[in-house]
Amino acid sequence: MLDTIDKRLLREIADLHAMPQGAYNIRKNGEKLSRNTTANIDIITKDDKPGIDVIVKPGTTNESVHIPVILSESIDDLVYNTFEIGEGSDVVIVAGCGIHNASSERAGHDGIHEFFLRRGAKMKYVEKHYGEGDGTGKRILNPTTIIEVEEGGTAELEMVQIRGVDTTKRDTLIKLHKNARLIVSERLLTYLDQEAVSIVTVELLGDGSTAQVISRSVAQNDSKQVFHLNMRGYCECRGHIQCDSIIMHNAQVSSIPEITAFAEGAELVHEAAIGRIASEQLTKLMCLGLTEQEAEETILQGFLE
Repeated sequence: MLDTIDKRLLREIADLHAMPQGAYNIRKNGEKLSRNTTANIDIITKDDKPGIDVIVKPGTTNESVHIPVILSESIDDLVYNTFEIGEGSDVVIVAGCGIHNASSERAGHDGIHEFFLRRGAKMKYVEKHYGEGDGTGKRILNPTTIIEVEEGGTAELEMVQIRGVDTTKRDTLIKLHKNARLIVSERLLTYLDQEAVSIVTVELLGDGSTAQVISRSVAQNDSKQVFHLNMRGYCECRGHIQCDSIIMHNAQVSSIPEITAFAEGAELVHEAAIGRIASEQLTKLMCLGLTEQEAEETILQGFLE
């Protein structure tokens, strides 16, 4: 069922070495490859457009859903996935897309994911992107993520672009209601002439809501990155944005943090920093026996963890 390329892609984007336990839906080259449901988590194919509905029953805990997408053909894939996370549940959702492009034609995936976290629900969402292949065709990923968190809910997002993606535009919108909580960790690497745009918008709509968005990136060679992080407070709430980047060679990085308060009780903070690897860090590691290249790789890996 899975060939060598499939297995490698799944390992990179979802840490899977075999078919996962629990609920899952694996999509390959625009079609369903394999699916499993559980007593508490159902996965239903949409009738009106490509994609799935994932329904997590109220009170579900200690369960996970894997929904990776893999491409090994030069196609433009588009899916619309909707997630209903039931009241009081606590689940992990592992998504992501891996592209192997060995041709001269483009291969791309656009995933539009919409989440509804009901009252008191908790969700950790992990999305990793990865590209490979010795073809000249572009590897393109454009994810859109829309999340609404009801009262007392918690959403934790880990969004990672590992390597090999030529062009990406990530749009993320999160709405937080009363006492809802958000934690976003974004990590991104670009090199050669790759381009990446990330737009994150957080709306704090209910009293007591909190949000933390931390983005870390490394830009190498002639690559370009743009980060536009928006946080809007409409109530008594707290929010923090932090964007840190390491720039190397002839790369370009633009970081645009924006905070807007619409209420007296909104406490919002933003930070942004772009810089190079500190020479003293390189020197210290090289004194321990590492080459300059090994020292650079060690510093960059630690920065992106």
